[in-house]
Amino acid sequence: MPVVGKSVARLDGLAKVTGTAKYVDDLRLPGCLFGVTLRSSIAYGSIKGIAFDAAFPWKECVVVTAKDVPGQNRVQLLEDDQPLLAETRVMHPMEPIALIAHPDRATAYEALRHVRVDYEELDPVLSIEDSLAKKRLLRGEDNVFRSFLLEKGDIRAGFASAAHIVEGEYRVPHQEHAYIETNGVAAWVEKDGTVIITGSMQCPYYVLKALKPILGLPAEKIRVIQAVTGGAFGGKEEFPNMICGHAALLALKAKQPVKIIYDRAEDMACSTKRHPAVVRHKTGVDSKGRLLAQEIDVLMDGGAYVTVSPVVLSRGLLHSTGTYECPHVRARARVVATNTPPNGAFRGFGAPQTLFAVELHMEKIAKTLGIPSLELRRRNILKIGSVMATGQRLKESVGASDALETTVRRSGYLRKRAAHDRWNKDPRKPCWRGIGLALVHHGAGFTGSGEVNIASKAAVSRARDGKIWVKVSNTEMGQGASTTLAQIAADTLGVPLARVNVVTPDTHRVPDTGPTVASRTCQIAGGLVRKAALRLKEKPEETECVVQYEAPGAIHWDDKLYRGEAYGAYGFACAVVDLEVDKLTCEVKVRKVTTCHEVGKAIHPLIVEGQIMGGVLQGLGYALIEDAVFRKGVMQNAQFTNYTIPTAVDAPEIEVKILEHPYSHGPFGAKGFGELPTDVPAPAVAAALLHATGKLFCELPILPERIAKALA
Repeated sequence: MPVVGKSVARLDGLAKVTGTAKYVDDLRLPGCLFGVTLRSSIAYGSIKGIAFDAAFPWKECVVVTAKDVPGQNRVQLLEDDQPLLAETRVMHPMEPIALIAHPDRATAYEALRHVRVDYEELDPVLSIEDSLAKKRLLRGEDNVFRSFLLEKGDIRAGFASAAHIVEGEYRVPHQEHAYIETNGVAAWVEKDGTVIITGSMQCPYYVLKALKPILGLPAEKIRVIQAVTGGAFGGKEEFPNMICGHAALLALKAKQPVKIIYDRAEDMACSTKRHPAVVRHKTGVDSKGRLLAQEIDVLMDGGAYVTVSPVVLSRGLLHSTGTYECPHVRARARVVATNTPPNGAFRGFGAPQTLFAVELHMEKIAKTLGIPSLELRRRNILKIGSVMATGQRLKESVGASDALETTVRRSGYLRKRAAHDRWNKDPRKPCWRGIGLALVHHGAGFTGSGEVNIASKAAVSRARDGKIWVKVSNTEMGQGASTTLAQIAADTLGVPLARVNVVTPDTHRVPDTGPTVASRTCQIAGGLVRKAALRLKEKPEETECVVQYEAPGAIHWDDKLYRGEAYGAYGFACAVVDLEVDKLTCEVKVRKVTTCHEVGKAIHPLIVEGQIMGGVLQGLGYALIEDAVFRKGVMQNAQFTNYTIPTAVDAPEIEVKILEHPYSHGPFGAKGFGELPTDVPAPAVAAALLHATGKLFCELPILPERIAKALA
């Protein structure tokens, strides 16, 4: 019986709901030590010396500093600018300086109190504005990590022909991942000298690549195994390179297993966040609201080191023009260095920042022209044949109009908008009501030639007992990937799902299928699994088939000119948010969210629906309540008592409709969609607040204090 398109029982479900799943801190390792991290207490300066209190029993501990790194003291990723352990210079608060391990976890933490670091503290750079003004040079000659320029048509001619020119500035903040399980890893050394790493992570091969130069070991002497992972959202993409390196150093020096498990406060204070951004728009339109010219400037705060900032910036730029066609575009994007903890991957990867800006700007244009924003979107929406800012012509699987019109219809948007207008005219009502919508797109997979460059591989094998084994390095972190991949393999081979197993990601057992990021697991890894399974089906004499990614023939990309097919396919989503604002407290209550997501093909509809609901709630938090407070580069509210995230109690009614416009190069027509749900709630909330209060809120989060100030 076919299982693609069916909501079968999840492969990881039983173990997780019964508590038998083994997360990294559940592992019992004989002789295990517990590692802790000594971190910088300043934002910027020099390390003059480190003093260890002679009264503390240091003989019981294992201590590691930069001088103990056997290879390069650098965390390799896009660049190698970030030290594994700071040696002479501190670039941000919470930067790791030394590591301590002890058989007792409490004693290990106590040891931190008996170490003193002598600093020469310097005045830090803590904002995008100060970085651009070159308050201090932290990076190169201008503090810019990376910049991109995207051009289409003739921007001067576009503005010259415009009937109206509308400008706006939009700001978005840090956001904490708030995964259920904090960062954690265990490391030990086998008798043959092989270093074993297991932990909560998204990308085992990223860790392997980073550890080779740090440890000075070949790939075959390092084995990275994903443990059961309790959520990630991008926060365990590149950050585990650091913590895995720390655990490996301690294990090598101790010659014993070592665990490093962060508590919540440390995890929140030291780990990466969503990039804050300032996005400026200048848009020319004709008298009917058709887009003629878009000039966009995107600025992001990368923090102290590069991490994945250039890739986040790139995706943000490529989504900055929105789900609309415009003949003349000039968009510039820069990410700058500051003395704050490095920012990194977060679900949406730059797109939520720039999509918030463009969707709010569409509201501003509509208000300026005096036409409904729904109608403005209809006049400019992407469709088959549209040419995007990179010159990419959309040829298939474009569900933007379907998502927009279906959401408008199912939500009763026009009827409720009129009803709320009548409600708000009555001064006796205790609240204002508003309804607003947003429309977004999201490219699946790596940008441009990225998928070709990493050359992902996947394997499907047949065992003697008839079981099928799917071998990929893409990780299950709660999103349902292992079940989805198993469904693809089962239906391709025509075997029952019960016969299909997905191998635990392990760099000694599975090929490098690329990282579990960028909405690529279902579309890219799933496509490779289907291809491998088809070959296995065609060759019954073979026990295993391995395939490597090849780009569809119609996709061409120029990295230098930034032209061509940025993504093979795009997902599309629309959300309508119905809310009310208390007139006394200015608190916002979201009454209902109606959302339609066009995903190509839903391999497992319930998993898709769950991802959409989770992403919507995460986006509502970004919009309304998540407020990361930083002073001198230090997160002041690094705990869930005062960094507020929406819980099940806060969740409004969320009505989800899945739409399917199959993509010819996706497995069974599927497109990646994991990040898409996070892109759409924030601008829909702001649009609803504009309807409720008459005020356009261009900065997130839209806290009651900001509403009260605007209304005053």
